[in-house]
Amino acid sequence: MKNGVSEQTDPSHLIVTLLQGFYWFDEGLQSYVRARGWPVITRPQSMIMASIEMGVRQPAAIARQLGISRQAIHTTLKSMIELGVVELVPHRDGKRGKVIVLTPDGERMRKDARAAMRLMTDVLKNRLGAADLNRAAEIMSRDWGPPLSFETEAEAATSE
Repeated sequence: MKNGVSEQTDPSHLIVTLLQGFYWFDEGLQSYVRARGWPVITRPQSMIMASIEMGVRQPAAIARQLGISRQAIHTTLKSMIELGVVELVPHRDGKRGKVIVLTPDGERMRKDARAAMRLMTDVLKNRLGAADLNRAAEIMSRDWGPPLSFETEAEAATSE
């Protein structure tokens, strides 16, 4: 322990902790939907489903939200269309491209995924305490601002 901070709670290790938490949720979600008879879905597919659950339906908006390319979103969407869980349909105003719509199977999968997330959240409330879990969720939901950008030494030298 250094300055009252253990290696596990050192904020400079937060990226690993966040990734471990993400894997905990994703592996639980994968296990739950498989147990309910759904085919195996990839992490990118589950992230798109999570975005849809949050109300984001335009592929470009999901790409921005997840920090990946539009091409990657469309490749993943193609596989989800082949699974029969989503469709791409024209936006109702006819001007904003296509939106993602869940098929009846996709809607059933979404309901199962929502049940899995509620179950896992309840487990975390029991394990960590409801107040701490709610506080962590509130803190992590805050706007972190834009990602930091750093110049290489060569870039810094040319801008002087």
